[in-house]
Amino acid sequence: MLFFLASSFKLETQNTCSAPLSHITSPWLAGLLDWVDGFSTQKAILDMNDLELTILMPCLNEAETLATCIGKAKAFLQRANISGEILISDNGSTDGSQKMAEISGARVVNVTARGYGAALIAGITAAKGRYIIMGDSDDSYDFSALDSYISALRQGYELVMGNRFKGGIAPGAMPPLHRYLGNPVLSGIGRLFFRSPIRDFHCGLRGFNRESIISLGLKTPGMEFASEMVVKATLRGLKITEVPTTLQPDGRSRAPHLRSWRDGWRHLRFLLLFSPTWLFLYPGLFLLIVGLASQLLLFLTHVKIGPVSLGVHSILFSGAAAIVGLQMCFFAVFGKVFAKHQGLIPSSSRFEWLLSRFTMERGLVVGLVLFSVGLVLAFLSVELWAVQDFGPLEPEKMMRLAIPSAGLMIAGSEFMLGSFFLGLLQLGADMSAGSANTEERK
Repeated sequence: MLFFLASSFKLETQNTCSAPLSHITSPWLAGLLDWVDGFSTQKAILDMNDLELTILMPCLNEAETLATCIGKAKAFLQRANISGEILISDNGSTDGSQKMAEISGARVVNVTARGYGAALIAGITAAKGRYIIMGDSDDSYDFSALDSYISALRQGYELVMGNRFKGGIAPGAMPPLHRYLGNPVLSGIGRLFFRSPIRDFHCGLRGFNRESIISLGLKTPGMEFASEMVVKATLRGLKITEVPTTLQPDGRSRAPHLRSWRDGWRHLRFLLLFSPTWLFLYPGLFLLIVGLASQLLLFLTHVKIGPVSLGVHSILFSGAAAIVGLQMCFFAVFGKVFAKHQGLIPSSSRFEWLLSRFTMERGLVVGLVLFSVGLVLAFLSVELWAVQDFGPLEPEKMMRLAIPSAGLMIAGSEFMLGSFFLGLLQLGADMSAGSANTEERK
């Protein structure tokens, strides 16, 4: 009521006086009118930013198709009666794409950092909509048919991925290498590594809740941004779904920006680095178990497979496999601890339980025991050599003792050094957490 009366008085005085309101001498009335001015300005800003949807398109020299894409997006907003905007995140176009976008009614944000991911990160930051639907500006996706995306977003889904394999891929829209090898293999690896429900990791048309995606802290500047969004959303437990979408041949006369093998490797590299379990732990456990089992079997008996006899040389290579496997298991732990402390991947109760049991001191004890056993076997080997007056020895007999001796000393050293390094990683994380708590208390 007070706001209504003050606004009415201010409007009346402005309509009846050509001079500004400086003639008002009452301090409380002047203060009230200043408050009304400030409130009105803030409300206008909020109204301007209170959009439901931003349709975001990354752009690099897309003058041939950009106006068509913007026209379809505008038609969808008008038909669906959605308060929204069309945002072009331009990555340094030199063909006049920026001017064309502005003429077509879109807002343009210029991004100096090069790359598909860099353009989208800047666009997501600049977007004013509560929801964002992003898609390539090459006219391969139909921006006039986004109903399934906005419907899923309104239902509470935080990431809505398009699935081109369910919606339909027009002839010539996707190269056979991508359709039958690249996309299925990389999407399959993503589902296997991260238990993601998404079957088309690289669909360029996707919608999401702006605040939810910003909270993921997406950083990759290149094409692997598409995988990063899905992986991090899955790991953080965001509500995800898929909707069928169509893919048409793009409308450009030039070659696409995508480079099949280079960008495919960047996607695969990201998936591997974000999963220390699959990159290090599972292969390491396989080598460790097979190596130790093979050594034990060859120590107990002579193994012959057809005409092939497995002897002391097989023991040597089995020991090498076991050592490499142990090292990979340590790398898996180091990688998980580092990634967790950097906020790259969330922790798990099982992993935290493992860390609480495997302390630095316990690791040092295990390493010392292994090294000591190996050292005892080494002294035994020297003793046997001394019995022969340090003369020639039977190679196979001595290697059956020397190989496990060396392997145990190496494994013990790995345990001790790895325990110290793990303690160093955890110490750095504890100090960072302590500094953050101190800043919060201030």
